[in-house]
Amino acid sequence: MGRWIALVLLLAAGPCMAGAAAGKEMTRMTTITLTSPAFHGGGQIPATFTCDGTDVNPPLAIGPVPAGTRSLALIMDDPDAPVGTWVHWVLWNIPPQTREIHENSVPSGASQGRNDWHRTGYGGPCPPSGTHRYFFKLYALDTLLDLGATTTKADLERAMQGHILGRGELVGTYHRKR
Repeated sequence: MGRWIALVLLLAAGPCMAGAAAGKEMTRMTTITLTSPAFHGGGQIPATFTCDGTDVNPPLAIGPVPAGTRSLALIMDDPDAPVGTWVHWVLWNIPPQTREIHENSVPSGASQGRNDWHRTGYGGPCPPSGTHRYFFKLYALDTLLDLGATTTKADLERAMQGHILGRGELVGTYHRKR
């Protein structure tokens, strides 16, 4: 019986020991509050912020970020797109003191990358059919990122690896009324 307990403890500790052996510190990720005054989490995104409206970014409110945050990054995507996850917005080097992103704006000092329309900047919800979910994912990073204007979501995610201190998420939905 004692051997089984030792084996279970060893297996449970394995991932922690592997991380430590690789020189990686195991840290707990901080949750960051991300909201919008334009829609509630899980609620409908107003048409203004979609291809059926003026197609500008909605306002976002950012809660406190972890100590040591040097920049924030934001990705907006749609996992319900028929071709796979569709990227709507890629934004990084948002100053860590930023507490809101205003409607139709990008914080001073931040950079935008390419969305899946192959355009730089925001591209709002525009589902071909049905109701889609749109994930606004915010990351607190311990570094500034040196990335260019053609940066994609995949490029940004690679650059963020090993630098994420905290994360927040806001989900909205949209259904076109045709």
